Amino acid sequence: MATTSARSGNGTRSKRYRKTAEHPKFQKGIGADDVRRLRRLSSIAALMDTAVGIPMTRFRIGADSVLGLIPGIGDAAGTLIGLYLVNEARRLGLPKEKLARMLANVGADFVGGAVPLLGDLFDVYFKSNKRNVDLVLHHFGMSREDLTGC
Repeated sequence: MATTSARSGNGTRSKRYRKTAEHPKFQKGIGADDVRRLRRLSSIAALMDTAVGIPMTRFRIGADSVLGLIPGIGDAAGTLIGLYLVNEARRLGLPKEKLARMLANVGADFVGGAVPLLGDLFDVYFKSNKRNVDLVLHHFGMSREDLTGC
């Protein structure tokens, strides 16, 4: 586990923070490995939901919207990635109630996205992966800005 240290004026090393729960930004006992995992989850959610901005609009689409254009297979692929995010949240120790909400978001995305044509519009508005990562971050008392500043 890495520690940061600095030399004080008298030549001795002073311990700052370990990259664990001792750091003020890391709450609820979250360590550096967990922060890396949260960053990865946030990156996947951004890729799936908001990777590309549509010019001259405020809308952003991601791979989930594009995959949804492929009948049957696309929505299933997006759902598998959403389930991966839920499994990672489970491994991080989220309570069953939050995991159930995450599964409901994935299910709503699958059902809503499966409707021909209207499902593609639904995917543009309903960002289930982003919602799920927000649930995970909220559980740890963090925001997306905390992930970029660590």
